[in-house]
Amino acid sequence: MTTIWKADLHCLEVIMLDLPTFLSKSNKTRWQKAFATVCCLRAFSSLFQEVVAKNKSKLSPSPSQRALVIDVVKVETQPCFSNIDQSNLTHIVKEKNLDQLDTLGGVQGLAFTLKTDVERGIHGDAEDISHRHVAFGTNTYSKPPTKSFFHFVWEALRDPTILILLVCAALSLAFGIKEHGPKEGWYDGGSIFVAVFLVISVSAGSNFRQNRQFDKLSKVSNNIPVEVVRGGRRQQISIFEIVVGDVVCLKIGDQIPADGLFLNGHSLQVDESSMTGESDHVEVNLSHNPFLFSGTKVVDGYARMLVTSGNTKDENGNTEFNGNKTKVDDVINSMVRIIAAAVTIVVVAIPEGLPLAVTLTLAYSMKRMMSDQAMVRKLPACETMGSATTICTDKTGTLTMNQMKVTKFWLGLQCMEERSYSSIAANVLKLLHQGVGLNTTGSVYKPTSGTEFEFSGSPTEKAILSWATLELNMDMEELKENCTILHVEAFNSEKKRSGVLMRKKADNTINVHWKGAAEMILAMCSHFYDPSGNVEALGDDERMKFNQVIESMAASSLRCIAFAQKEVLEKEHEDGKVHHKLKDNGLILLGLVGLKDPCRLGVKKAVEDCQHARVNIKMITGDNVFTARTIATECGILKPNQDMNGAVVEGVEFRNYTTEERMEKVDKICVMARSSPFDKLLMVQCLKEKGHVVAVTGDGTNDAPALKEADIGLSMGIQGTEVAKESSDIVILDDNFASVAMVLRWGRCVYNNIQKFIQFQLTVNVAALVINFVAAVSAGEVPLTAVQLLWVNLIMDTLGALALATEQPTNELMEKPPVGRTEPLITNIMWRNLLAQALYQIAVLLTLQFKGESIFGVNEKEA
Repeated sequence: MTTIWKADLHCLEVIMLDLPTFLSKSNKTRWQKAFATVCCLRAFSSLFQEVVAKNKSKLSPSPSQRALVIDVVKVETQPCFSNIDQSNLTHIVKEKNLDQLDTLGGVQGLAFTLKTDVERGIHGDAEDISHRHVAFGTNTYSKPPTKSFFHFVWEALRDPTILILLVCAALSLAFGIKEHGPKEGWYDGGSIFVAVFLVISVSAGSNFRQNRQFDKLSKVSNNIPVEVVRGGRRQQISIFEIVVGDVVCLKIGDQIPADGLFLNGHSLQVDESSMTGESDHVEVNLSHNPFLFSGTKVVDGYARMLVTSGNTKDENGNTEFNGNKTKVDDVINSMVRIIAAAVTIVVVAIPEGLPLAVTLTLAYSMKRMMSDQAMVRKLPACETMGSATTICTDKTGTLTMNQMKVTKFWLGLQCMEERSYSSIAANVLKLLHQGVGLNTTGSVYKPTSGTEFEFSGSPTEKAILSWATLELNMDMEELKENCTILHVEAFNSEKKRSGVLMRKKADNTINVHWKGAAEMILAMCSHFYDPSGNVEALGDDERMKFNQVIESMAASSLRCIAFAQKEVLEKEHEDGKVHHKLKDNGLILLGLVGLKDPCRLGVKKAVEDCQHARVNIKMITGDNVFTARTIATECGILKPNQDMNGAVVEGVEFRNYTTEERMEKVDKICVMARSSPFDKLLMVQCLKEKGHVVAVTGDGTNDAPALKEADIGLSMGIQGTEVAKESSDIVILDDNFASVAMVLRWGRCVYNNIQKFIQFQLTVNVAALVINFVAAVSAGEVPLTAVQLLWVNLIMDTLGALALATEQPTNELMEKPPVGRTEPLITNIMWRNLLAQALYQIAVLLTLQFKGESIFGVNEKEA
C-alpha cells in the first residue's frame, strides 16, 4: 500500500498545483485540506527514506524491503509517467495498432497521459525535459563504431599493386639471402618491405583522417533544425533535442524527426518509400491512419505531430593471402631476376600516387570550402564544379535576401497608404483578417512578459502575418476561437495558391478564402470589394486595370499576392464534401499586397565574376515575368541594353516548345518566370543534351529531380528542405549566390591542382619506364631497382601531392573558359610539357647509363 501512494504522490501534487482558479470558496477549502494532507505525506515519505538510508548500512533488508526501496527510486526517476512506458509507445506506432491507441483514449488521450497540451505543447523547462529524458530516452541513435586505423591498413594491404610488391619483396628477399647470405642478401627485399610499409602507412593515415573528417561533416548535416511548440510558442530546436511528448510542426519538404502521431492538420501526405520501398504517397489523418515514422518525408499538406519515440542502428567487415616455396637453382635465379625486373617496370608504369593525391586534394579543399559556406556531401562534386558551364539558380533567398516586407496594399483600384488603413470598411477588414489569419501555415505568438510579437512560418507568411497583425490589428487567437476550419488546400509550387474553407461559429456561415499569385487569383474572381465595402463587378476594363497594377508592382520588383473569398451555401458545402475540392470560381477579390525582397549584397559582383569566367547564369523562378525581369536586371543576369527577345520566357511557353525549338532556344534563355519544378528539370535535361556541365540550385522538395539530374546539385542550408539537401552534392550553408560563385572558384582550383600533379607524376614515371625498358632490353638488367623507384614515388606521392593540394584559388582561374564535358583531363599543353621534360631526363640518364663510366673514368666496382 505504501508503495502505491508513494508512486502517485508527485503526480497528485502536480494536479493540485494546476487546479483552475475559479473553484468555489467551499471547494477551495476542501482542496487546501487535501493539499496539506499530501504535503504531510511527502514529509513522511522523505523521513521514511532518510531512515531507510541510515539503516541500510547496518541492517540487511529483507526481499520485500529491498523491493520497496527500489520501487521508490524508480518512481522518483519517472514522475507522472508511471502508467505508460517507452515499449508501449513504440509498439503502438510501429504496429499501427489503432485498438491499443483507442484504449488509451486515442491521440488526445495519449497526449494527456504524456502531459502535453495539444495546442501549447509541453512546458519545456529544464525539469520537464530531464523527466522526459529519464522516462523515454533521447532522440539519438547509437552510431556504428568509427573505423579504426587498422581497418584502413587492411584495406591498403588488399590493393593489387601492394600485393604485387609484397610478392616481389618476398622473392627478392628469398633469393637475395640464398645468393649473398643472410648478412647482405636481405637488403633489396627488406628495402622493398620498408617502402611498402611506408606507402601503406601514408595511404591508411590519409584515409583514416578523411574518414574522421566525414564523421564531423555528417554530424553537421544530421543536426537538422525542427520547429516545435513549447509553452504556446513556436520555436526551432535541434532534432536531437526533441523529447517524447513534444508537438512538432510539419510542412511540405520536412523530414519527420521521430516516430509519432498526427494531432491536427490538413491534406497531409507522406512519402514512406525510405521505410517500405513503396513509392505511393500515404495519406495521414486522425481517424484512419494517425501514424508517422521517423525518416519519412512530408510531400503535401501540413500538420502537427505528437512525438512518441526515437531511433537505433549498427554495422561490420574481412579477407587473406598465401605463398609457397620452390627448389632453387641458377636457372630459377635468373628467371626471378627477369620477373623482378618486369615487376619493377610494371610498378613504375602505375602512378600509384595519383589516387592518394586526388583524395588529399579533394579532402583539403572540402575542409576549406566549409569556411566559405559550402558543405560538400560528395567528394567528386568539388572537381566537377570546376568544369561547370551553366548555373541555373533560384531567385528567392539565393539572389535575394528572403526577408519579405509588405510595402504596397491595393483595395479595389485604390492604393492604400498606412495612414488610411483605418478607413477600410469593417466588413472588408474582417474578411481580410480571416483570409490572412486562417489561410496560413504560419503563427503569431505574443509572450506574456514582452510586447513584441513573434511570427513564424515561411518569409512570405511572416511578412503578411506581421502586416495584418501590426497594421490591420488582426487578433489571431480570437480568429481561431470564433471560426472552425473545415478543409484546406495546401500551397505547393505547381498550384501557386492555397485555400481554406471555414465556418463562423456566430452565424454558421461558410466562406472559402484563397491566397496566391496575384494573376492566378484574379483569374478566379468575378467581383471585387472597394474601400467602402461595396461589391463591384469585375468587367474587362477593371480586369485590365488590375493587371496593370500587378505589372507595375512586379516592375518595382515586388512579389504580388492576392486575397479572394466567397460565401458558400450549406448545400454546396455538403455536395463538395465527397470531392474535397474548394470552390475556385466566381470569387470576390479582397485586395492585393506587394512584398519587397531586396537583392543580397555582393550578388551582382558574384554574377559578373561567373559571367567573366564564361559561365552562363540562368534564373529560374516561380514569380511573374515582370518581377523576374526586374530582379534579373538588378543582379546583372540581364543587361540593360540586352535584346529581350527569347532571353525571358515563362515556364508554360518553354514547356510547349517542340523538342527542336527547345534545343535551339535554350542557350539564349537567361530568365524563366512562372516556372514549375518540371520546367526546371526540362531545362537541365536540354542543357546537358547540348553538352553543358550544369549546376543547379534548389531549396524545395520539388527541386529534388532537377538537383539529381544536374551534374552538380547545390541545395540551400537555411531554407532548403531535407529532401533537397539529400538530393544535392553540395549544401550552400548561407543560401547566398556569392557562395555558389566561391564553389565554382574552388572547383576550378581542385581541377587545376589535379592536372598539375598528373603532369608532375607522369613526367618522372615516363622517364623511369623508358630508361628501365631500354636498359633491360639492351643490357639485360635494370639500372633503377624497385626500391629506388618506390622511394622516389613515395616522396612524390606525399610531399608533391601535399604541396599541390594546398594551393589556394586565384583570380587567374576565373579568367579561363570552363573545361566543359568533352575536354580531356591531360591537355595538349600538358603533353607538350610532360614529353619535353621526360625526353630531357631520358637523354641525360641514358647517356650516363651507357657512357657514364668512360665520361667520369670510373668502373663498376667504384660505382
